[in-house]
Amino acid sequence: MAFEHLWNRVDRLRKAMKESNLDAVLLLDMERFGWENVFYLSGFRGSSAAVLITDDDAVMATDGRYVAQASEQTPFRLLVQSKNQTLLDMAEEMLRRHGVKSCGFEGETITYNTYRSLRDFPVDWVDLEGMVPALRRKKDELEVSIIVEASRIASNAYERALQDVAPGMTELEFAQCLEGHIVSMGGEGGWPNSSFIVASGVRSSLPHGTASTKRMERGEWVTVDFGASYGGYMSDLTRNFSLGEVSDPEFIRIHEILQQAHRCGAEAIAPGKIGKDIDRVARSVIEGAGYGEFFGHGLGHGLGVEIHEAPRLSPRSLDVLEVGDVVTVEPGIYLPNRGGLRLEDDYLVTCEGSRRLSEGLSQDFVVLDL
Repeated sequence: MAFEHLWNRVDRLRKAMKESNLDAVLLLDMERFGWENVFYLSGFRGSSAAVLITDDDAVMATDGRYVAQASEQTPFRLLVQSKNQTLLDMAEEMLRRHGVKSCGFEGETITYNTYRSLRDFPVDWVDLEGMVPALRRKKDELEVSIIVEASRIASNAYERALQDVAPGMTELEFAQCLEGHIVSMGGEGGWPNSSFIVASGVRSSLPHGTASTKRMERGEWVTVDFGASYGGYMSDLTRNFSLGEVSDPEFIRIHEILQQAHRCGAEAIAPGKIGKDIDRVARSVIEGAGYGEFFGHGLGHGLGVEIHEAPRLSPRSLDVLEVGDVVTVEPGIYLPNRGGLRLEDDYLVTCEGSRRLSEGLSQDFVVLDL
């Protein structure tokens, strides 16, 4: 069945609804605000929709722009919004027709003004408090295959973009070149709501140094945090290269430390492990090498429809890993006013431990022959 994966997700949501004594769950996509959970459950990738799921029905309302698209993307029963109706009018109508008394809503993904409107409906509202994102943690086979393809596209695009590097090229030009190759290789682009990090020379000491107009010079090393969007999901990778021989050889040693920390962190991943414990394994390698104070962020995060999801791998994370989680491992070392490096890949938590989904791209530091 083409939509079997969606109905499996709906079944899991209905089980959670029953445990929370909810008659229904209402999900809203308000011009792409809140689209992630609508897409996850319905398959719809437009910018305007109201989805109502009860114990025996799944219905979606959208406007005339998306009727044909919705008919192809979702198995849910469709209602078409008239020109005289707002999306919230449609939501109220669906709730009334189904006789809903208690309904879950997503407090994290609606605006205060939308909530004010919902309060006027004759319904007892219950904040889902992350119910759907919790379901999204467990990736099914289709989701895993899509993330693997997103990783493959990003990896191939990165290797191709390295061939275009020349001294004097700006960080922003490289980022645009990389994203262009992602699209030409079948991706939908980079990340929808975030820019690639391309930080060269001293700027590489900025963990989130988004691409700038700075020109990359011979002897500088460059940290590139990037990924591809594909099929509604994303990959998230970080690699490092230099334009000719590195001017400061300490950073070659730092990269070797990061490779060891990354490997140890990845090997520690397993179901039942706690996020902070995995972070500690990788962090201890960096601390043992004398660079502990220069690793200022968590080891990793969940990944999927959003670039940052649960669970977290950080010094404070109490998240317990489960089979089906997809997480990044991304240790970094950043020396103020000198530069930094980071090394990142994506991993699926399996019964045996973990599987690297971005295995096609070497983790080695690349010295370009320029």
